Amino acid sequence: MTRFQTRSRRQALAELIGLTGLLVTGGLLAGQGSQTLARSMSGARDASSPSPASRPPTGSPISPPRGEGMTALDRNLITAAGIGDLDLVMRLLNAGASTRAADERGRSALLAALYNRRDDVARALILAGADVNQKDMESNSAFLLAAATNQLDALRLALSHGADVRSTDRYDGTALIAASQHGNVEGVKLLLKAGVPVDRVNQLGWTALLEAVILGDGSARYEEIVQLLLDAGADANLADREGITPSRHARERGYKTMVKMLMRARGH
Repeated sequence: MTRFQTRSRRQALAELIGLTGLLVTGGLLAGQGSQTLARSMSGARDASSPSPASRPPTGSPISPPRGEGMTALDRNLITAAGIGDLDLVMRLLNAGASTRAADERGRSALLAALYNRRDDVARALILAGADVNQKDMESNSAFLLAAATNQLDALRLALSHGADVRSTDRYDGTALIAASQHGNVEGVKLLLKAGVPVDRVNQLGWTALLEAVILGDGSARYEEIVQLLLDAGADANLADREGITPSRHARERGYKTMVKMLMRARGH
């Protein structure tokens, strides 16, 4: 996982929406601009934005507003979520901004928060009813992204707020496959407990077990993941498209402990 670099608010905004001057006041969310907009939102509701009661519920078949179809309130919510301005996020929600709205890349406020590791904002949005299964144009949902990036608080909340444990990313891989690839031990534990299928095969022909062996570094955390997957019933002999089993991959990489684990599970 690439560590996010520290950026100025202006740079963060440019990256999130690629435009400037998108706020109601025409200014950027920086310094006094944020405070001015927040104050204006506390006293009035945008006439073009639906009230919280009239917004479609989570899981509604109605397509969320996207790109040019968004109101200023909705676009501001995505921007505020991405830069981690929790106070402004709450003011915008109270003013009627929709958690379902998505920008030109299909990113909702919740996804914007998670892409930028804004944990407190992500929590607030999920508790406010944001859809943890809504996907962007890269087929990432809040649930899948939290699992892949080891954002455990968001992952726990997603699981307790209707996460589709069988959902898949653009590689047709589950949250468990992504967590195993990235060595996210605690995430793997949560996902196995939640019932994510353990032997799902993605577009590369790999299971979570194969990804932990092939894409891991053989360290203790990947060893633990291999054991967790085996304990959960992962097939130790489910080979890749070339017919190479997890045991053989482990032997070729010199992962002796993994080889022993797989042999105990009758891997060959």
